[in-house]
Order: sequence, then C-alpha cells, then structure tokens
Amino acid sequence: MLSPTPFKRTLFFMLFDIIISLGTLFLAFNLRFNFHIRPIHLEHFFLVFSLLSFFKIIAIYYFKIYNVSWNLFSLWEAKKLLYAHLWAYGFFLLVYNVFSDAFISFPRSVLIIDFVLSLLFLGTLRISKRLFVERGNSEKLPRTLLIGVSALAQTFLKERNDFNVVAIVDNSKMLVNSYLGDIKIAMLDDIEKIIRSHHIESVIIGRSLERALLNTIYTRIHALEIYDIKVVSITQRNMQLKPISVEDLLARKPKDLDLVSIKNFISDKVVMITGAGGSIGSELSRQVKNFGAKQMILLDHSEFNLYQIMEELNGANVVPIMQSVQHKESLEEVFKKYKPEIVIHAAAYKHVPLCESNVYEAIQNNVFGTKNVIDLSIAYGVTELVLISTDKAVRPTNVMGTTKRICELYASAVPSGNTEIVAVRFGNVLGSSGSVIPKFQSQIDKGEPITVTHSDITRYFMLIPEACQLVLQAGSIAKGRELFILDMGEPIKIVDLAKKMIELSGRDDIEIQFTGLRAGEKLYEELLISEDDLKTQYQSILVSHNAPMDYEKLLHQINRFHTEENLLGLLKEIVPEFNHKM
Repeated sequence: MLSPTPFKRTLFFMLFDIIISLGTLFLAFNLRFNFHIRPIHLEHFFLVFSLLSFFKIIAIYYFKIYNVSWNLFSLWEAKKLLYAHLWAYGFFLLVYNVFSDAFISFPRSVLIIDFVLSLLFLGTLRISKRLFVERGNSEKLPRTLLIGVSALAQTFLKERNDFNVVAIVDNSKMLVNSYLGDIKIAMLDDIEKIIRSHHIESVIIGRSLERALLNTIYTRIHALEIYDIKVVSITQRNMQLKPISVEDLLARKPKDLDLVSIKNFISDKVVMITGAGGSIGSELSRQVKNFGAKQMILLDHSEFNLYQIMEELNGANVVPIMQSVQHKESLEEVFKKYKPEIVIHAAAYKHVPLCESNVYEAIQNNVFGTKNVIDLSIAYGVTELVLISTDKAVRPTNVMGTTKRICELYASAVPSGNTEIVAVRFGNVLGSSGSVIPKFQSQIDKGEPITVTHSDITRYFMLIPEACQLVLQAGSIAKGRELFILDMGEPIKIVDLAKKMIELSGRDDIEIQFTGLRAGEKLYEELLISEDDLKTQYQSILVSHNAPMDYEKLLHQINRFHTEENLLGLLKEIVPEFNHKM
C-alpha cells in the first residue's frame, strides 16, 4: 500500500495542491485586508477557490508536472510550474470578465497575491523532499572538485544530486575568487593543494579544455590517486556526465570550424550519403540533418548499419536505400528518382588486412564503386561531390591505400561538366569501427594483453564529429578538382595510446605485447604528398592540387582490372609510388 507508483504520486500532489490552494487563497484575502476581512468579500470565496483549483490542476497536468518525481524537481520543472500558473490564472480572468456579475464583491488584487503565494508554496512542496534528501545525502556522497566553470556545468550541477561539490577551480582570472553558490572559485594552479585540503575523492571537468591542458590536469590528478574523473558533455539529445576517455585526452579539436559556411552549403539541399551506416557515414548523416538538408538519401549495403542510423534519425526527409555502390544500374535508379544536389561518398572497404586478402573485392568496391558514384553524379547534374579519402593513399604500401589513391586520381581527371568534384583526405578517427580503440578496450575488458604491432608505430587521430564537420566545411569552399587535407595535428604513438587506456581502466594486470607489423602496414602515416600544399582560408584545411592526369589513359588502365590477372602489377602501374609491403 505504501510503495510509490505514478498514480499514487499524482493523487498525492493533486490532493495537496488543492489543500495548499485553499490555504494560499485564504492567506491572500487576509494579506489584502490586513487580516480584517469583511464577510461580504468572502461571499464568493469557494467559487473562486473551486475555479482556480480546477484550472490549476488542469494546467499542471497539461504541463506534465504530475509526472515528475519530487526528488527530480528542477529549475526546468519550476519554469513549467510558472507557465501552468500563468495559464490557470489567465483562464480564471477570462471567466471573471465574461461573468463579472457573479464576482461583484471579489477584489481582483487578491488574485495577484494568491498567484505569488500559490507558485511559492506549490513549488516549495515539490522541492522540499529533494532539499531534505540532498542535505542528508551530501555528506555520504563523494567529495567532488569541479574544474572549469561554464553555463553547461552550472545547469548540469543544478539538475544532479548524486555528487557533493565542495571545491571549484578555474584558470580564468575573471572567475577566480568569485563564488558559484556558496563555494569560492580557486586557481587551477592550486589544484593539488585543493585536493588535499578538501579530501577530494572525485573530479568533474565542467567545460571544454585544450588537449594539452586536459592531459596536464589529468596527469596531476592521477598522480594524487584520484581515479574517478568525469566530464560534462552535451550529446544530440541531452547533457550527460561520462567518465573521462582516451578520446577526450587525445582528440584534436579544430579552432576554425565555420558552422555558418557549412549550414549554407547543406541547408535546403537534397544530399546523398553513401556508406551512410558506417562510422564516418553515420556521423555525416547526423551532421547533414542538423544543418538542415531538405532530403537525405542514405545508401548502405549493410542492413544492420542502415537500420541503426535510420532508427536514430527517423524523419520524413530521410530515405534509406539498401544497395551497394558496385551495382551501377540500381544506383542509377536512385539518382533518377531523387535527383541529389550534393553527394558525399563515404562507402569503401577500409580494413587494410582484409583488403590485402581480398584484392579483387577491394578494387571492385573501392575503385569501381567510386567510379560509379562519380560517373552518375556527373550524368545527373549533381552540384557537388565530396569523396572521402585517407592518409593511407599517400605513397601507399597496401592495397586499400592504393585503391583510394586511384579514386583520388579519377576524381581529379574525369571531365566533370558542371559537377564540382573534390576529395578530402584525413587520418584515423577516434572510436571508429575497426580502429584500435574499440579493439584495445575489448582486450582490457577481457583481461587480455593489448596487442600493438610495433613500439614505434604512430597514427594521426581526430574525433569523428569534428572530422565530419571539417569534411563538410571543405565541401563548402570547393571549386572543383581539389584534394583537401585535414590538419590532424601531431601523430600519436599507438603504444602511448595503449598505456593511457590501461591507466584509465584502473587495472594493473594488463600487459602490452608487440606482434610485428601486418601486411601492408606503415610505421608512420603521411597526410601530405608535397611540401607545396597550400593553405586555405581555414588553418585546419589544406589543399593539394593533383598533377594533371590523362583521363583516357587512366580510364583504360582502370578497365583493365576486368581482364588483368596481375592485379597488384596493375595497381603499381597506375600508382607508381605504390610500395607494397607484405
């Protein structure tokens, strides 16, 4: 009988809302008449009370405030309670004006007093348990240090009651020595002293920090044996508190993202994305939707991947197409029907060892699939085609990188008419499927040694959302035939990445094993072909103009893949710098 249920909660609050409304209205009368009420003024008391209570309950129910547990009542619910009161008292005034004769002796000023009292007391009822529980629980919760003050962090802290912030530090001179609530903000430089003096058990990082600063802070905190470190972040749907990850520590965040330029490029356009269910393609799909595409044609040959991104985006302007870019006839029907204005080609086989073992399939998908997309984009008047390329196309040592280099060459050589065709090349993105981070995490979770191919191997890394935004930004400034190169920052040693992930896991039983370079794998990836690569208006995007390529010769060479038996020899012929390492 005493166990809480949604129905019991609603009934409880409705009952107390009525009782409190009776009390606030009576108190409002007394305050209006200085506690000397003439009987004539109370003549319509119960009529007014009944109408106000009815309108308030309807309004509070409409704004779903009865669905909120009182230990979750927050500033957002308080705002909705204000709206409910405005709605309820507004309807009462409407009735009052229409039937004014029925309220002749009712003083209207009582309404203003009652409005304030009702809002105060009904709000106090809902927050009372939270205040009581939080005060009682705060001493039981981990003593927490907040690093970095932001509007996001402040809002989030007000919404949560599962930690006890006892100290705050920031590196802004404007904020140091000011107060957030009743806590004085200290200098970030004093972090060790703050942690020791306040007996800190956990840390929350409340705003975005530069990678170098974040790594420094993490090292200093970790040296004091504080392992519970979380980051306030905002996702597509809400704010969240998540454990600090290797992505947070290693990600390079570009400083010159031009969201206005990207929006102008994408907004109100029909955009086709191939490989839309992959790591890059799915994030491009999210970004394109966020930037206001009129219609999105999402094409992927994987049923599961396509289903996942469709479930997430789920909009009338999103069209799923389950097919392979290798099937030109089927692909042409899509171009005919939907007439895309922008095509972003992200479909490709990207796993180096698999492409080494399946050379023919890698060529069919990466080379001929890309050729199909490019040829159809030109034939059906696509305004702009953006080809996603890779750092492995630079002086390639493997089949996958060589196929992508051929795609770059074809994109720059093909007569494109009014279609602007550009390629955008970048390195690894953190957390993509098949990348080292999910693999290392799986090994850590299983208690297995982390396997690294070589102690000196390095890779460039960038977060998927930032990389995809830069791809769209490069497309927005393209004139045609450019090869854009994203500035990926400094390369990261994979063994350092492995060590950092072990450290973040808090485990001391995980070893690192070196297994030797795989077939076609480089020690160091290169992003630039030449030192002559040029800067664009954005420092995060460089442009490299490909040397002129004889289209007819290239086309003939590509078509020979259908008949040539020595596929590796033909790859070498098309891309002379291909230095195959088995």
